[in-house]
Amino acid sequence: MPGLRRNWLAVTLLLAGLMLRVLAQIAYRPALFYIDSTRYLYHADGNDPVGYRLPLKIILFFGRLNEVAVVQHLLGLAMAVALYAILLRRGCPRWLAALAIAPVLLDAYQLQIEQTIMPDVWFEALIVGGITVLLWRPRPGLWATAAAGLALGASATVRQVGEILVLPAIGYLLVVAGGWRRRAALAAVLGVAFAIPILGYSSLSYALTGHFWLSHSGATTTYGRMASAADCATLRLPADERNLCPTPRQQAAGPDQLEHSPGSPLRPYYRQLPSGEASRLVAGFNRQVLTQQPLNVLRGAGRDALKLFALTRTGSRGDPPIDRWQFQRRYPLYWPHASRQVIVMAGRNFGGGGPAVARPVAVFLRGYQLGGGYTPGPLLAVAALAGLIGSASLARRRWSAQPAALACFLFFAVAVAVLVVSDLFEFSWRYQLPALVTLPPTGALGIAAIVSAVRTSRGGGGMGGHG
Repeated sequence: MPGLRRNWLAVTLLLAGLMLRVLAQIAYRPALFYIDSTRYLYHADGNDPVGYRLPLKIILFFGRLNEVAVVQHLLGLAMAVALYAILLRRGCPRWLAALAIAPVLLDAYQLQIEQTIMPDVWFEALIVGGITVLLWRPRPGLWATAAAGLALGASATVRQVGEILVLPAIGYLLVVAGGWRRRAALAAVLGVAFAIPILGYSSLSYALTGHFWLSHSGATTTYGRMASAADCATLRLPADERNLCPTPRQQAAGPDQLEHSPGSPLRPYYRQLPSGEASRLVAGFNRQVLTQQPLNVLRGAGRDALKLFALTRTGSRGDPPIDRWQFQRRYPLYWPHASRQVIVMAGRNFGGGGPAVARPVAVFLRGYQLGGGYTPGPLLAVAALAGLIGSASLARRRWSAQPAALACFLFFAVAVAVLVVSDLFEFSWRYQLPALVTLPPTGALGIAAIVSAVRTSRGGGGMGGHG
């Protein structure tokens, strides 16, 4: 078939991604569980929004836990197809577009999270869906803008950091929409559509719990970052907030432990005080650190942001353990939230049986992952640099209408927004996964924009079409 021959590299990568996903499905049954998995299956408390419960309920109405993993693997493949299509439409040659989708298809950390009862794949898919709709035509119409706003807004009901996506989306519309009247109209449509899922979720939360919010995180979400950055020797605090300053030993444990460890300075406050009063004091402490020592906070977040671009995937002291996102030879258990008893009960309630491992396949997947089956950090750094240059080319009026440069700007802005805001709270390799669906396409579009601009300046052609 001519289509298969023209797209042979993308098809080959897609088949390889499919084979790896079949192996993941065989290796771990009924699916992988993480510490937070049961709060999405049941009505347990937690910090993040629980919009993931909706697709879970729909899938489990028709199928079992195994089918949840199947659907999530299919979402991974669908994201690759959507990204490939939009890259071709925006002027990338076929070989470059195919290389840009290799990370989401082949990265073992992506495979592992797709096999896990967690919302991250849905967050990625909503990002890709919103971007694809916005970029499908050179200038999106009202209906496309509304659809993109709904998708991007819905991402915030899955992971609250999705709230930031309204900014790059509106920024893109302001660049591409044309006259100011049309720009204002499209920005307003996107803003309203973006707010609808968030307001709907918050209204339902109010009806069920009496609180109009996306999540219960409150001040504790930022406490870990602030406490890990604080120089308590020079920090001026009210007496009732002083005990929130960690000891050097507590500080060395990092933001994750400062938020969640039983030994955190937070715990006595929430044990001894009403929750509202404790949250008020924690918010005050966070505010004092941020206003008095902002450079400390930025340095901590900046160091974490650079970890994405490291050559190898390793865990640093104070980070959530990286092995949580790695395939294991045995079925991984997390007491008490994802113990064997909890998973057996979930298997009985939702179908799929207790935890089981096909050990030879699991050993292969672990060897693949630890042996280099992930996207190297330097490659992501090159993609980010190319995206920055490609986006900056829009400042040149003669290049401002380039389809690749305009798309590059949106992908790059989304990547920066999601990754930087995540790192401002806490570094986790799980929170870096959106890089796989944003930075490689950013790099491909940036390269296409740079080459096209250079050849245009010299009076030559483009990159040789899609061949």
